[in-house]
Amino acid sequence: MRCKIVGAPVQDGAGRMGCEMGPSALRTAGLSEVLSGLGHIVEDMGTVQAMPARRIVHGNLALKALPEISAWTSAISEAAYAASAGAMPIFLGGDHSISAGTVSGLARRAAESGRPLFVLWLDAHPDFHTLDTTASGNLHGVPLAYASGQPGFHGYFPDLPAAVDPKRICTMGLRSVDPAERRALNKAGVTVHDMRAIDEHGIAPLLRAFLARVSAQDGLLHVSLDVDFLDPSIAPAVGTTVPGGATFREAHLVMEMLSDSGLVSSLDLVELNPFLDERGRTATLMVDLTASLMGRRIMDRPTRSHSGSF
Repeated sequence: MRCKIVGAPVQDGAGRMGCEMGPSALRTAGLSEVLSGLGHIVEDMGTVQAMPARRIVHGNLALKALPEISAWTSAISEAAYAASAGAMPIFLGGDHSISAGTVSGLARRAAESGRPLFVLWLDAHPDFHTLDTTASGNLHGVPLAYASGQPGFHGYFPDLPAAVDPKRICTMGLRSVDPAERRALNKAGVTVHDMRAIDEHGIAPLLRAFLARVSAQDGLLHVSLDVDFLDPSIAPAVGTTVPGGATFREAHLVMEMLSDSGLVSSLDLVELNPFLDERGRTATLMVDLTASLMGRRIMDRPTRSHSGSF
């Protein structure tokens, strides 16, 4: 596969500094070398540069860095659209606000290709606040709402050339959801698998059902992997730690199932804050998970259709 690596060193959307170092940490952990070793053709596109910020005034006085995040979203959306032409883009964050740009740019590309875009959101948080409902004002909490066309962004964020249908979004691993987000998710029809659902049913059947939907509609699949999807005991380098996340084995199972499906067309790696890491431990794990997604196996086994049994 031809892969394009795109750095998006955004930290304005998070509650603490450090995410701007995420792309460098992932590169230092050997992402390109690992992908090349798996036989992929890797092109590092460098780093997205933010567009000039314009003056924006909003009624929610809690909002932080709205002009900056709006400018970043414009630049990242254009970069995502360009990088997704004939290649699989891998976006290195930066906080999760980068996905306002990555998903919107990929949705534009998918619409032009005549194929639906699906999103698998691996995260402790749904990031489904609007500019009106966020109480923290940290804009890494709004990208999924924006990219799926929820109200309240017009005039503040870039206009969407194409929105992702909320019914084609699956959030997995949730364990910190605000009341306003819970209502919005239910109203929009987003598929929600919190950690209780994973504990009760196992992660494999939940993911398998979603992948079957993607395949049935000949969809493109974007995966957005937040460090805090993982339990902080194995991935401490994140500013929004929430106990009870995915285990090492669950995370690798998800990645291997995604690889087996052959459906993934793009990837976000976000919220890595190297300042909070332990000797590069989290960055290395994120690279290892990417390797599992891109074909690394503990032992050779035949690739099975996701519509069959695993």
